Formats: sequence, structure tokens, C-alpha cells
Amino acid sequence: MKSHFRSLTIAIVMTSFIPVAPTLAADEEVNVYSSRKEELIKPLFDRFTEQTGITVNLVTAKAGALLERLQREGANSPADLLITVDAGNLHRAKAAGVTQPMRSDTLTEAVPESYRDPQGHWVGLTVRARPILYVKDKVDPASLSTYEALADPAFKDSICIRSSDNIYNQSLVASMIATHGVEATETWAKGLVANLARSPKGGDRDQIKAAAAGECSLAIANTYYLAGMLTGESENDRKTAEQLAVFWPNQDGRGAHVNVSGAALTAAAKNQEAAIALVEFLANPESQAWYAETNGEYPVRTDVPPSQTLAAWGEFKADSLNLARLGELNAEAVKLMDRAGWR
Repeated sequence: MKSHFRSLTIAIVMTSFIPVAPTLAADEEVNVYSSRKEELIKPLFDRFTEQTGITVNLVTAKAGALLERLQREGANSPADLLITVDAGNLHRAKAAGVTQPMRSDTLTEAVPESYRDPQGHWVGLTVRARPILYVKDKVDPASLSTYEALADPAFKDSICIRSSDNIYNQSLVASMIATHGVEATETWAKGLVANLARSPKGGDRDQIKAAAAGECSLAIANTYYLAGMLTGESENDRKTAEQLAVFWPNQDGRGAHVNVSGAALTAAAKNQEAAIALVEFLANPESQAWYAETNGEYPVRTDVPPSQTLAAWGEFKADSLNLARLGELNAEAVKLMDRAGWR
């Protein structure tokens, strides 16, 4: 299946949320461990509680810390749901044995197969694209084509990208392995490293800022960071982000690399029915529209358009690889990046 994101403008009307069927007791609760910041998800939890009477208890922390906590707590964990970013992190939770299949016809219908774990251990809730960003007055977009082409010597001293310990980059490399195999991907990674304008450091916003400051002319970053800078309160961030444009690579082939934020039902879940109802709520069209507008991410549903900011970057073809492969190939990707000198 190939994914296409339509360039549509939408208005978000929070009062139009579809009610959740009141089949659960009003005194039920759902305990959520989330690596997403509270402000990016709690408004939806509050809306869910308003409609169902089900209390959502939220604990936020880094993805790694939450996984360690779930492993330490074992069967005694109070958590019903794990919400985290990147298919690599979702796979790590599955591999650690702290999740279980989440069976829901609603989610099967709403979320494309490539954004769901084949065994049902997790489901994507938002889509995150990781294209090539370029400095408008320094790069002719006609010179860009694919991720693979970034290893060409023509791009020497041109590229900013964060370190190999970042799971977003690990997943990008894993997608390359899935397409080209280990040997070809390692050759590509060595070429990419040779073309870096500086040693990898900082987060995605730092790559955008470095490009705007003239340290490089190309940056690899998730689009929601650029969207956040364009729509945020900081005038400096807006001016910085406005210097860059989005190029969608591999449009004549497999498509641009994408990933997800997603949810998994914990192995220790005591409130399974309420937990699945919450995930179904997060996947409904209105919640998806709110995500798109507020977080600058793409809806996981194909029937919900992106925000105006993202739509302005145009339609693109997304890689249809099942994202479970990103987690399965993560260890190989990390070893490959180390061999390639990607620090």
C-alpha cells in the first residue's frame, strides 16, 4: 500500500468530537505512561473523560525511562497503555514483553496496515515524515532526488543531521536496510558521513538552525519541528524556519521515510476495555484533526487532511514499508552506523 497525503486546508472544531459509546462504567479509569509531552496529549484525554466519564491518569517521562519502569514493575505495573514516539521504541516495548495484542476492529479499519504491528501489539496514532530540508537561497531543489543521492560527493560539507544514538535516524537507516540490504546501506552511510558539514550534535531544531546560520545547506529533520518553529511564538524561530523548504525524496521510488507515534496495550493492563476505547478515541477523525493542527504531525487516517502548514508543503508519496520492520532492524542499523563512523 502506498500512502498519499492530500494538500487540504482544514478548520478544527473541537466541539464536533464524535461521542464515545457509553458502554463502560463511569467510574472506570485508564492509566497511561506517555513519552509525549502532557500539553500535546492531555487535552484529548480531557475530552475523552468528558464524553465517557472514564478517568485518564497520565505519567510522562522519556521513552527509555518508561520502558525501564514497565520492565521493573512487571505484572504489578499500574499502566494500561504506553504511548510513545517512533516504531523503534514501540518495537522495543514489544520485544521486552511489556505489551500484548490490542484487538479492535475499529483500529484495524481506521489505521493503515503499514502503521500497525502485524501481531497487534501497537498501533500508530500520528505520522511523522523525515524528508530533506534545504536552504532556499543556497540549494536548487532540482539538484535533490533521493536519500541515497546524499552520499554523492557533490554534497560534501552540505549536510546537518543529528547523532546515531537518535532513534529517528536509526529508523531511517533501518528503512534503508529493508530496501537495499546491509552492505549497500553501509556504503551509503559512509558516503553520508563523508558529506557532513559538522559532527552530529543537537536535536532536529538544531539542524534547522545550523542550516539557516550557514553551517550547512541541507538538514535531515522531522517536519513537525519545522512546523513548530513556523507557527510558534518565537519570532527568531519563525525567521529561521522560513529560510528552509521541504523536499520530498524518493518520489519516483519507495517514497519518503515516515514513522509514527503510537500506543500499545501493556501486558499488565487491568483496564483493557477502557484502554482500547481511549485508543479508538485517539484514532477517530476529530482527534486526528486536533493532532494535525496542534502537533504539526500528519494524521494516521487517510480520510483526515493535514494542517494548513503541512498542506502548504504539498502532496507526497510515503514509504509503504510496514513500520514494524524499523524496530526489527534497529539493532542492525545501530551497528551499521557505528561501522560507518556516524557518531
